Amino acid sequence: MAPDNMPQGQFAVRVYYEDTDHGGVVYHANYLRFMERARTEMLRERGLELDRLEREDGVVFAVRRASLDFRAPARFNQLLQIETQISEVRPLRMRFVQRVAHADRLLCRGEIEVACLSAADFRPTPIPGHVLHAFFPDHP
Repeated sequence: MAPDNMPQGQFAVRVYYEDTDHGGVVYHANYLRFMERARTEMLRERGLELDRLEREDGVVFAVRRASLDFRAPARFNQLLQIETQISEVRPLRMRFVQRVAHADRLLCRGEIEVACLSAADFRPTPIPGHVLHAFFPDHP
């Protein structure tokens, strides 16, 4: 599924000292943490809680693939905006494009693919219909 009008989300995060290296620049792995938070909040905004999905639907989402393109450094105390957009949906996985920016300047772009897995055995399983419906109301 690749609808023309793919869902988007916005999330703001402040850079704390613990997020940076000695030079006050965000450590590269922390961009993945910021993006993870943004994807989680995008779900939450649509009434989907990861712990409830595991408990009630028996599914978890795991990062299958991640690619980051660093453009400029984020620094201590900056307020970053993370834009998240679904770029592709398949029965067992979703792909997201995420952009981390400060003051309208792109700092990092990521493509993250998550797989839907059975919580019991961590094998691929279809994304529950109500999850798809939360993003795509016309989905059956």
